[in-house]
Amino acid sequence: MAANPDFDLYKISEEHEALREAIRPVCENKIAPHAADVDDKSRFPQEALDALIEAGMQAPHVDEQYGGMGIDALGTCIVIEEVARVCASSSLIPAVNKLGSMPVILGGGEEIKAKYLPKLASGEAMFSYGLSEREAGSDTASMKTKAKRDGDHYVLNGQKSWITNAGESEFYTVLAVTDPDGERGRNISAFVVEKSDEGFSFGEPERKLGIKGSPTRELHFDNCRIPADRIVGAEGEGLKIALRTLDHTRVTIGAQAVGIAQGALDYAVGYVKERQQFGKAIAEFQAIQFMLADMAMKVETARQMVYVAAAKSERQDADLSFFGAAAKCFASDVAMEVTTDAVQLLGGAGYVKDFPVERMMRDAKITQIYEGTNQIQRLVMGRAVLKGY
Repeated sequence: MAANPDFDLYKISEEHEALREAIRPVCENKIAPHAADVDDKSRFPQEALDALIEAGMQAPHVDEQYGGMGIDALGTCIVIEEVARVCASSSLIPAVNKLGSMPVILGGGEEIKAKYLPKLASGEAMFSYGLSEREAGSDTASMKTKAKRDGDHYVLNGQKSWITNAGESEFYTVLAVTDPDGERGRNISAFVVEKSDEGFSFGEPERKLGIKGSPTRELHFDNCRIPADRIVGAEGEGLKIALRTLDHTRVTIGAQAVGIAQGALDYAVGYVKERQQFGKAIAEFQAIQFMLADMAMKVETARQMVYVAAAKSERQDADLSFFGAAAKCFASDVAMEVTTDAVQLLGGAGYVKDFPVERMMRDAKITQIYEGTNQIQRLVMGRAVLKGY
């Protein structure tokens, strides 16, 4: 094929690069200085939330008609990536705001969108997602939480587990069985529950390995009565909406993983340039350069996979399930590997809390687990391959 000077090579748009340039100083100046303290004290990163709200980036995906920035899926991934590069806990603010609100965006009518999305866009409220239960993790269709119609209301009873930002968010998309005798998986509906609803409470915060600044708690429903107009979509459509949501938001977890990995790589590069052994910087040793080369190669590969999946998410391509699962799976495996190698490159210094790479390694692990374990991602991909994705 002859060279064509008018052929535009694949590249990130100027708008997306401008977005990165805008969010990076916010991350470095207003979020990074608090990351270690947030982790050490297991406290919510309020400074990050305030900074993101000021920048209009706490929920960048919300459409302009609801007062949001209307940033596309790729741009939202760039925001999450840049925040995760300095603080993984803080990156869960925009990531989970998207996760919690996507069912409303994908399956809700105009009335419920107009009620909740403007408050999310303004920073007045955050949005979490209640799908998993103690005995219904990967097997979501086996959930036990029930929602019974009672006139103009539904009454919820049950619990949800491993809910990110629980207690901090004002709104929760909750999945519950509405037809106990119905067909498995087609008997589940989605609802918006508000923090102030009577009969709705939270368990104690989980004591976690990583992402300690993002509270993870159970949701408890004890005859929690909510108006019937809080249903998202029609009865029985809940699980379908939930799985469509994950197709889109797994991409954002891939972005979080890329950010964590990039932050660890950046720090390791700076360290090996300064660390002296045998009379020279350890960066001059070939073994170190080979490690850095492998780390950088894998981070860049993961980034490109995430960006391609984000573009497919924006277009709602038919093969999004495969690409979203692949991006999340590969990027999270890379994050775990790269952060572990970063700890190795720092030697003893990498194992102590005076340096951030040990925190990054602990934070990276969850990206292989939540929003579908990487074993589940491989099942999703394998089925797609067999169908001829």
